[in-house]
Amino acid sequence: GFRFMSAGVVVRVPGKINLQLSVGPLEKTGFHEVVTVFQAVSLFDDVTVKSGAPGSGISIKISGENTDHIPVNEKNLAHRAVELMAKKYKVSSDLGIHLNKNIPVAGGMAGGSANAAGVIVGIDAIYNLGLKRDDMEKVGREIGSDVPFAISGGIAIGTGKGDQITPALSRGSYHWVLALSASGLSTPAVYNECDRLREGMSIIAPSVSEPLMQALRSGDAKELGKTLSNDLQAAACSLRPALRLILDVGMDYGALGGLVSGSGPTVAFLAEDEEHSLDLIVALKTSGVVGNVLHVGGPVHGARVIETL
Repeated sequence: GFRFMSAGVVVRVPGKINLQLSVGPLEKTGFHEVVTVFQAVSLFDDVTVKSGAPGSGISIKISGENTDHIPVNEKNLAHRAVELMAKKYKVSSDLGIHLNKNIPVAGGMAGGSANAAGVIVGIDAIYNLGLKRDDMEKVGREIGSDVPFAISGGIAIGTGKGDQITPALSRGSYHWVLALSASGLSTPAVYNECDRLREGMSIIAPSVSEPLMQALRSGDAKELGKTLSNDLQAAACSLRPALRLILDVGMDYGALGGLVSGSGPTVAFLAEDEEHSLDLIVALKTSGVVGNVLHVGGPVHGARVIETL
C-alpha cells in the first residue's frame, strides 16, 4: 500500500558508558558471552536520513572531529542498517545519510553502533513504518551488539553478546567526566589482549552485579562509584598504558569511581554533582595526562527523531 513519506528526518542518538562489563570465557565460536549494564549519556551524534532520487543509492557524509578514517562504504554500520531495513521492510534504499559526530570514534562509547541505530529509527520515521522498539532492536542485533541499546537508551542490562536488552530500574541522574583520547582502540584487539592476559585462568560465566543494581535502584552515586567494573579494562590499559595514569589522576582528585568505557580508550569518572565534575575537569586538564575532557550526564533517551525536514 502507499505510505506517506517525509523528505527526511534528523535523529539524535546517545553514546554509552558500560557501568559493568563482564566478559565470559572465549567460546569455540570466537565470541564471548557478556553481561553488561549500559547507561546512555549526553554525548550525541545527529543522524540525518533523507530520501534521494530514484536510483541514487546509499550515500554517506560525515562531519565532526577525528572522522577522517571512518569508511563511507558498506563497511560503515549505517550503510549496513540501510541495506537491512530496505530488504526487510521492502522500502527504497535511495537515501542520503549525514552523520554529524560528537561521540568519539573507536572510543568505547559505541558511536558506530549509535549511527546504525539512528538510521533504523530514521527509516522507520521517513517511510512511516510504525515499528515497535522491539522490531527496531531486532534489526539492530543483526548489525552489531551495541545497536539495540542505542535504540533503547536509558539504563539497561545487556546479555548474550550485549545485544539482548532489558531496561534496569534506576532513579536519579548521574554526572560523568569523560577523558577522551585522540586516537581510538580496536575492539577486537582489546578482546584478543583480554584473552591473552587471561590465558590458563578459569573464567566463570558472567552475571549482573547485585550491588551495582542496588546502587542504581537507590540512586546512590557514591555506592555506584564503588561498584563500577570492566573486565576489558586491564587489556585496554595493557595496549594503552597512559590510561592507568588518567585513571589514577581522576581517582586521586576524588572521583566517586572511574573506569575505561567498554573497549576504551575513553575513561569515565563519576562525580557527585555538577560542581564536583567541574573540579575534576580542571584537575585532569592541569595534570597534563589528558587533553580533551568533557562533562556529560545520564541517563538520556535512546535514538529519537528531533526534526522532520
